[in-house]
Amino acid sequence: MPARLSSSGPWIVLAAAVVEAAVGYPDALHRRAPHPVVWIGGLISSLEAGLNLPDFNGTTRRLLGVVTLGVIVGVSGLAGWLIAKVGGPWAVVLVGTLGLAQRSLFDHVRAVARPLAAGDLDSARITVGHIVGRDVGRLNESDIATAAIESLAESFCDGVVAPLFWFVVAGLPGLFVYKAVNTADSLIGHREPRWRAFGWASARFDDLLNLLPARLAGMVIALAGGRGWKIMLRDAGKHASPNAGWPEAAMAGALGVQLGGPAWYDGALSQRPVLGEGGAATPADLVRALRIYLVACGLLWVMLAVAGFVWGGFAWPL
Repeated sequence: MPARLSSSGPWIVLAAAVVEAAVGYPDALHRRAPHPVVWIGGLISSLEAGLNLPDFNGTTRRLLGVVTLGVIVGVSGLAGWLIAKVGGPWAVVLVGTLGLAQRSLFDHVRAVARPLAAGDLDSARITVGHIVGRDVGRLNESDIATAAIESLAESFCDGVVAPLFWFVVAGLPGLFVYKAVNTADSLIGHREPRWRAFGWASARFDDLLNLLPARLAGMVIALAGGRGWKIMLRDAGKHASPNAGWPEAAMAGALGVQLGGPAWYDGALSQRPVLGEGGAATPADLVRALRIYLVACGLLWVMLAVAGFVWGGFAWPL
């Protein structure tokens, strides 16, 4: 008689990935109950408002930032542990879908690709503005395609590979901790004077948690695209982030285009390094990137299934 499915392991993670890809986080549910990331963000914002006071010096802010990170990690990890302990495997599957973004990432990028392919630049600028932080009013057709492809590649790590990785390694607590730290990095892990010291610990811990997943994401993209290994290895280190360059360079290589380059943020021109070689990205390249993304997600499912058999055979509760 096969053992019952535990509350952790590749089969649980694969089940959550399949459910999330099928239904995502429905808008009707979001209107009634905000996504848990919204709750995490509220906690982080409250801690920042109460602890990151302008009268404190840099050292004090950094120490309080470490305390904030500890609270975030403790609360999120404990919540994941309690849900797994009380709810059991199927609760872990259902709740685990909330930490994944396969469906939403695809939907958001496809929402850019459709008007861009139709030549509706105004709509494409608006939709790409939902997923990138640059000044979208300045973007031409190629710039929009480039921005969307870069967001797709980077978010493949943050929203898909890294959550799946930590879900497998540490169960629901690991997934919750990763999502909480990643959210903290997005909210307070900035270099502006207000957050530089206070958000330092969150930013560095997020870099650490993404270290292996980012490289895995790049390899999976290159595998899905049938090429890109050479560009990934050559150009990943050019990126300002220690992790984002891996999936972005792999996607540039898989598509045979250039990503990166100059971009405007808050009215200032940022001279970013160029990743890849070839021409500028086009609307057709964005469609190709979405196809590569779908294949990459499928490859992750295959990896999870193989890991499930290696982990302990096939055991599924009846």
